[in-house]
Amino acid sequence: MRPLTPNTFYNHFDAECLQPREVDDYRTPFQTDRDRIIYSSAFRRLQAKTQVFLSGEFDFYRTRLTHSLEVAQIGRSICAFLKQTSPFLNDEFFVDPDLVEAACLTHDLGHSPFGHAGERTLHELMKKFGGFEGNAQTLQIISEIIYPGLESRRGMNPTRSFLDGILKYKALFSEHPEALNHFIYDEQAYLRSFVLAGTELRHIPDLNRFRSLECEIMDWADDTAYCLNDLVDSINAGFLRFERVQRWAEIQNLKGDQAKHAETVLSAIRERKAESRFSRKIGTFIRSCSLFERTTPLSQTTNRYRFGLSIEPYARTEAEFYKRLSQDLVFDHSQLHQLERKGRVILEGIFLAFSDCYLKNGESRLLPESFDRIIRSKTDVRAKARILCDYIAGMTDGFAIRTYKRLFDPDFGSILDLGR
Repeated sequence: MRPLTPNTFYNHFDAECLQPREVDDYRTPFQTDRDRIIYSSAFRRLQAKTQVFLSGEFDFYRTRLTHSLEVAQIGRSICAFLKQTSPFLNDEFFVDPDLVEAACLTHDLGHSPFGHAGERTLHELMKKFGGFEGNAQTLQIISEIIYPGLESRRGMNPTRSFLDGILKYKALFSEHPEALNHFIYDEQAYLRSFVLAGTELRHIPDLNRFRSLECEIMDWADDTAYCLNDLVDSINAGFLRFERVQRWAEIQNLKGDQAKHAETVLSAIRERKAESRFSRKIGTFIRSCSLFERTTPLSQTTNRYRFGLSIEPYARTEAEFYKRLSQDLVFDHSQLHQLERKGRVILEGIFLAFSDCYLKNGESRLLPESFDRIIRSKTDVRAKARILCDYIAGMTDGFAIRTYKRLFDPDFGSILDLGR
């Protein structure tokens, strides 16, 4: 068996798991983390979850799955670029691309059906039971429920570095009860303690900005894919037409670099070169990355907090411009708002129907047998609500629509459509 490539950037603290894990002869612990994500049903379901446009609306746009694959590739490319260019790194001391890839592939795993509108709906429904947040749900999946069973569910026993790589936000819901997002569940406090082992929280000024290097790389890779590739989809779908963008730019009275960015979009639309024009910018955003040394409460314990990611201001400014353009002309478009409203109605209907059955001690069995058994074994209503939320959040867009129809549509619900 060939030996694994040594990488002194990481130590035992980084590779430690919640529970002892068997040593693999041919994979590093981070490769194991990545592989377990790829072969999970939670990852496969991303192929039918909304990225920008409702799943099935067009056949060329990105889903959560293709978006996650693109983020992973950008993340690996950032690692390769840093290894080649950073004076801090060398062939035996480098940011692990498998670890970054694992975090990138996982970052959207907890997102609900119907995109951010679905996430907001579930949060409103779950507020009195501890809230709902896409990133917190990702943490819930990999640590608690990725492997379902007839009597119970279990997590994948991830490494500390992998957990921290997806932990963009470290504040508990009870610490910011009015927050609409950017929190983790109170029940996940033990995971925060594990990730930050040996650190006094009072020494961390802002928990939601205290991120590992791999998490910072994942976040920039996500921003890059989000602001560039979603822009291409919006152009191809006809949401960003030349006249609308031109009128928006005139109203904004753009100057300098902002005007240049607007002209880039306009010329891409006019010349029908959106795909090639913005694909090239991915490389520009990757090359904007560099490492710097920092002092943090964990910088003496792990290199993941000894080094931070720096992004050139020009790249951040350009990314923010494209996101603002998409927000104003795509996400605020009436057609998307109509689809979002439909998603809210569907999720509310499903949640309330399940709540009547399981949170009020109903006798009907609306959930699959495994979920039904697990939820009926719980005595705490908060724990029951979390299981309901896990089940609904795991639905694809299409499955949520079919479930709603079976519950409320008189013409839908024969034995023949149960597998549809």
